[in-house]
Amino acid sequence: MRLINRRPGRALAGFLLILPFVLVLVAYALGSEARRAVNPADKLLPAPTQIVETAQRLLTQPDKRSGDILFWKDTGASLRRLALGVGISATLGLGFGLLIGLLPLMRAGLAPFVSVLSMIPPLAVLPILFIVLGLGEVSKVALIAIGITPFLIRDLSQRVAELPAEQIVKAQTLGATSLAIGLRVALPQIMPRLLQAVRLSLGSAWLFLIAAEAIAAENGLGYRIFLVRRYLAMDVILTYVIWITLLAFVIDWLLKRLTQRLYPWAGEGGL
Repeated sequence: MRLINRRPGRALAGFLLILPFVLVLVAYALGSEARRAVNPADKLLPAPTQIVETAQRLLTQPDKRSGDILFWKDTGASLRRLALGVGISATLGLGFGLLIGLLPLMRAGLAPFVSVLSMIPPLAVLPILFIVLGLGEVSKVALIAIGITPFLIRDLSQRVAELPAEQIVKAQTLGATSLAIGLRVALPQIMPRLLQAVRLSLGSAWLFLIAAEAIAAENGLGYRIFLVRRYLAMDVILTYVIWITLLAFVIDWLLKRLTQRLYPWAGEGGL
């Protein structure tokens, strides 16, 4: 049997699922042990047990000055900024995606403009955002929105443009207005794609969030990582990196499940 036709059973699928993670953990443990054998005070690759102890301390011990558990305060601040930025981007992406995809006049006027905007590196405009909008929350949320909105608009407008022409013609034959076609024909069909596009853009959204927090913030996951780097506190940095990865995975999984629950006809919702 050709490999392309082989399907793993449940046991094999489970084994293949955890194998890459186990290999990474083993490789890290071996590397950490080798470095500490040469230099017991090595900080670059702390032992896994040290990372676990640091995580327990960060998750439970309050700050001596403020009395807050900074780990959860940073998490709340970052998730709030991420939710606002992604929410604004999804709203703009959906609205302009429908307009550009459905209306030839809008497509002729806005599609080239959005294409040009998507070519601008968002991190290059970060100093401009700080100058214009200040160092507060608005500039950080704006960076996320600027970073992923053009991608969402282009993706959704293309999906709307690919809708079967027969559907549009039949709706017009039945007397539907442009607004009705957008709301009753196009919108239900691109909503699953909106959720999938948001999933695909989450990696970029996290990147812009961490970059903004690293440069100018008083709290947040990115702020904390770049604050402790000067002390070479790799155990703290790795704890935060693992936590960010876990948060990103959970958000992606929730969006996937939401897509499958609301739009089962759209397939499995991607990887």
